[in-house]
Amino acid sequence: MPKSRSFSFTRRGFIAAGGALGLVATLAACGGTDTAKGDGDKGSTAAASSGPWTFKDDLGKDVSTKSTPKNIVAFTGTAAALFDYGVPVKGVFGPTKTADGKPDVQAGSMDISKVEILGNVYDEFNVEKYAALQPDLLVTNTWDGSYWYVPEASKDKILKLAPAAAIGVGGNVSMDKALERTADLAKSLGADMNAKAAVDGKARFEAAAAKVREATKANPGIKVLVGSGSADLFYASSPDTSADLKYFKTLGVEFVTPDKLDEGGFFESLSWENAGKYKADLVLLDNRTGTLQPEELKAKATWAEMPAVKAGQVAPRTTEPIFSYDKCAQILEDLAKALQNAKKVA
Repeated sequence: MPKSRSFSFTRRGFIAAGGALGLVATLAACGGTDTAKGDGDKGSTAAASSGPWTFKDDLGKDVSTKSTPKNIVAFTGTAAALFDYGVPVKGVFGPTKTADGKPDVQAGSMDISKVEILGNVYDEFNVEKYAALQPDLLVTNTWDGSYWYVPEASKDKILKLAPAAAIGVGGNVSMDKALERTADLAKSLGADMNAKAAVDGKARFEAAAAKVREATKANPGIKVLVGSGSADLFYASSPDTSADLKYFKTLGVEFVTPDKLDEGGFFESLSWENAGKYKADLVLLDNRTGTLQPEELKAKATWAEMPAVKAGQVAPRTTEPIFSYDKCAQILEDLAKALQNAKKVA
């Protein structure tokens, strides 16, 4: 995931940039002007303890405050997961609204009119607005040991204003572990994990995982390529470095693994002339704002000639999942259907 949208393609850059594409779609929607209300549609969580609050995050840090944090600011995707558990946030940073003002895919079920948007693109974070929210806690994910979407240039100023907690979603972490840790954080912040919505969400996730296992057994040998398209390059992703793909492998999904990965081991950059290097029966295509979608990719001749594309076997990939059980259950359900319907064409 690179350092900015004008980036060089490090692994950090790739993920942040939505596969490297299209700066225009999100630049128009930079900071929010809505007044932060802090109360999501799901209402308050269960009462949290009145004593000191502590949480050991996935950077190995013991994060603590004098009482359970109330003024929470979070990376958009993390905020969306907390929202699903009934934990409201006051501000967000990261892809939140598209150029036409609609919620970005990473905003999930949040009402984005009820949060202060501190930054809508990579490397954008309004420190003054953040300070004005009087934050008790900053929450984000971590892919590589850093605070995701917290700009390097202003990181020190930001981290002085409130404690920060990070949930691991990359490297050796699998989707089930990221879900467990996000739920642990939500519970510590007052979420009632015995509430019907939480219980039903976890049950739905487990049932969806079983559906994927069944689909891989019923339709064996389907080869899956995970990719992301930009104007100049097609990025073929490794299934071994992202929480979602690592988990899919445990369910029996057979991936195409690129053989010339970037130094971080996340993807192989292919010119469009060579985009057809890897043959697959099913393509999972990055669905993030800023990446080229199937309609836009029609102009790329090598894309159109891919066996899976010609067969209409392309499904969206939620490259940065919202780590609540309910949202990840939907991802698994969609994957199961795509696998069930796929035919061998490679």
